[in-house]
Amino acid sequence: MLLATHALMGTALGKNISNPWLVAIAAIPVHFLMDSFRHGEYLDRKSSIKDTWWKTALDLLCGLAITTGYVFFSHPNAQIIRNIFIGIFFSTLPDFFTLLYWKFHLTFLKKVFDFHTWCHKFPPFAKEREWNLRNAQNDIIFSIIALLLLLL
Repeated sequence: MLLATHALMGTALGKNISNPWLVAIAAIPVHFLMDSFRHGEYLDRKSSIKDTWWKTALDLLCGLAITTGYVFFSHPNAQIIRNIFIGIFFSTLPDFFTLLYWKFHLTFLKKVFDFHTWCHKFPPFAKEREWNLRNAQNDIIFSIIALLLLLL
């Protein structure tokens, strides 16, 4: 799942749940639930941080730009803004932990990495996780749902 999609869902959770602890607690399982659906990824067997950092940055910036637009135009109160950023942080945290484990092999993150891998229906680099429109359909659907939850 794209980071932008996770960030948008975290934004929607933060906007709609008033308790910041519940936002944090809800964002992580929602992340894993979303990852259980078929989705494309822009990483492949040859990917390295050096080759993909810009894709990751652009991906996350897209989600943050939409969130910033929402905050700018809707003028939510400080509590909602705080909850939105808590939602973004915790909804993207599992991917950050996966990156840390993948790059630095931090053993204390192995169980998180293994669970995250298990949540994905298809194995890494499978045809069903290639970057194409068919595999991106669920990213699009989840992003639309998040936007509707954000705007309604």
